[in-house]
Amino acid sequence: MSVTPDHLTRRQFVRLTLAGAAATLVEGACQSPTSPKPPSPTPPAVSTIEPSPTPEAVATATPTPKAVATATAPPGTLTTASLVFPPLPEDRPTVLRNRNDPHYHVRYVNPFNPVDHDAWRLEVTGLVASPGSFSLSDLLAWPQAEQASRMKCVECWSFKANWGGFHYQALAERVRPRPSATHVRFDCADGYWEIVSLEELANPRVVFVLKMNGERLLDEYGAPLRMMFPAKYGYKSAKAVTSVTFAGQGGTGYWSTVGPYTDHGQIQPGYDHPQDLPGEAKQIGWGEITSY
Repeated sequence: MSVTPDHLTRRQFVRLTLAGAAATLVEGACQSPTSPKPPSPTPPAVSTIEPSPTPEAVATATPTPKAVATATAPPGTLTTASLVFPPLPEDRPTVLRNRNDPHYHVRYVNPFNPVDHDAWRLEVTGLVASPGSFSLSDLLAWPQAEQASRMKCVECWSFKANWGGFHYQALAERVRPRPSATHVRFDCADGYWEIVSLEELANPRVVFVLKMNGERLLDEYGAPLRMMFPAKYGYKSAKAVTSVTFAGQGGTGYWSTVGPYTDHGQIQPGYDHPQDLPGEAKQIGWGEITSY
């Protein structure tokens, strides 16, 4: 099923159109006027995987974050915002939705109930020799890695955190993708989906995230499992992932379907306003941000 106005209510279509127009303005503001546009990749073949029901886009404003003072700094000194997150709360939120956090904004395409961590399973199907259904305990028992990476949003903000989890190789060893598999599709609890190539997924900087800053991933940030593609805009890093499907051809992810976003999602030269460095505007180049 393709996503066309025929499959949307009039209100949904109007909102998506406005969201797409806003995205064009935001991306233009984030890019340097002197930077050439990246070459557009050859459009992938239309995916044979049936898309999820089209969720309704939700637009929110992004406030300017404030600097915070640390206990070790001299009185009145403004320094980098703390990256510490609280442990998983006993009282979990009843509904997850878009909100502006002073440290890390939250973006979903549809409000939804948090995933039950005990009942959740990562369903892996498609072009694999050994389809699997993995619990959170299963994933935590796989070889783990941790890295500091900055998540860059097309809204011009970013945030750096320590991401802990596993790499693609750990999954591949267990499900054994068939030679004909070239892409994977992530489906998420909020109705979101994203598609990437196996080549992109196998990059050693890409993480299947289970922990953030040393703590189990919070529901707000995509628990029990989210992705982290440091060289790509945040919309490629699917949150609250429920299934991974291996396929023999590519396709178009959610935001690239409803708005003017590239399929490849590569970070482009321009400007960034890091939330963990309040008040600073940074000029950036192609790909992963590693200079701050």
